[in-house]
Amino acid sequence: MLSGQLPVATLSAQDFKRIYEAELDYVWNSLRRLGVASAHLEDLTHDVFSVAWKKLAHYDAARPIRPWLFGIAMRLASDFRQLAWQSREVGADDVDAEDSAPTSDEWVARRQAQAMVKKALATMPMERRAVFVMHELDGIAIPEVAQVLDVPLNTAYSRLRLARRDFAEAVEQLKQGGTPAMSKGRSTAGAEGEHAA
Repeated sequence: MLSGQLPVATLSAQDFKRIYEAELDYVWNSLRRLGVASAHLEDLTHDVFSVAWKKLAHYDAARPIRPWLFGIAMRLASDFRQLAWQSREVGADDVDAEDSAPTSDEWVARRQAQAMVKKALATMPMERRAVFVMHELDGIAIPEVAQVLDVPLNTAYSRLRLARRDFAEAVEQLKQGGTPAMSKGRSTAGAEGEHAA
């Protein structure tokens, strides 16, 4: 990829534009997976690239761009989710829109699976969700995840283990017709602290 091969000093505005065009969908989908409502995806995606532009001098061009962008997206999504007004807002995600066009069984099944994944991800604490999305959905190695999230390696592995458990439990509840609750279990700090170096 262009951005991963150029030294920071040679990244021009035109290079950044190419990065933006190549990674826009990735950032959008990452924010969606992190629980950002559809109504806010455009603004937060723009914010991710604004922060990336401002922090471009800190980007290590020897590393892939996606984990770096995901780290920015995760921090912005986490901050956004903590805003009190956002949690009270009813967005388009909460309203079922009727589509009069006929759909295929395959499309319906895919949409149902996507909805199930989205609901299961929504039950996870942000720390676990970020590790799960980066590793399981984006295919980023755990050592890279730990570096991006600035956590010890064993903590990242612990969060992944707990996230996998949370995800499996949430999916099972959804399949049985229930509504999964936010993952509680042991506290994040307590569960990870015993494995962290």
